[in-house]
Amino acid sequence: MKILAVSDETAHSLYEYYKPGKLDEYELILACGDLRPEYLEFLVTMAHCPLLYVHGNHDEGRREPEGCVCIEDMLYVCRGLRIVGLGGSYRYRDGQYMYSERQMRRRIARLYYKIRRAGGFDILVTHAPARNLGDQEDLAHRGFNAFVWLLDRFRPKYFVHGHIHKNYGHNIPRRIERGGTVILNACGYTVFECERD
Repeated sequence: MKILAVSDETAHSLYEYYKPGKLDEYELILACGDLRPEYLEFLVTMAHCPLLYVHGNHDEGRREPEGCVCIEDMLYVCRGLRIVGLGGSYRYRDGQYMYSERQMRRRIARLYYKIRRAGGFDILVTHAPARNLGDQEDLAHRGFNAFVWLLDRFRPKYFVHGHIHKNYGHNIPRRIERGGTVILNACGYTVFECERD
C-alpha cells in the first residue's frame, strides 16, 4: 500500500501547484498534526482515499477537517493495516494537545489490551517523536520515552511523526531505524509503502 504522510507545513506541490491525478497513486494519507483543516480536506477530496489524522500542539481551536478520520487514542484498522494514533506534544505550556510523560504513558496504557488483542499494530502515528529518536533537547520539541517503550514492545513496521521541522537544523533526520521499525519524520510530506499482512 502506497501511503502519503503529511505534517506541520503545507506541501506546495500537493496544494498550490496541484495537477489533476497527482494524488491518485496513494491508498492512504496519514496526517501527523499542525495542518489547516482546509488543506486536509483538499487532500482527502483529490486523493479519493482515506485520510487519518492526529492533532498537533498548534491544533487547539481549529475545527475538525471534514471527510477525514481522527484516530486519537485508538487502534484503527484501515485496509488491513492496524494503525495507532497518539497526537500532541510534550507539555511545555498549558494547551489542549500537550502531555506530560506520565499522561502519555496513561494514554498508551488505555490502548494496551486492544493492541495485544489485535496481535500488535503496523503503524504508529503521532505528532511528537520518540525520545532520542529524531527529537530535540528543548522541552517544546522533546520526544516521549513512552513511545520508545511502545516501539520496543510491539515493533511496528513504521512510526510516523511530525513536529520536528527540517529547518531546525541541517542534521534533522528524515528516516531512522530502530529494532526493525522504520521511523519517518513527515514534516512537509513523505511517501512510503507498507505491506498488509
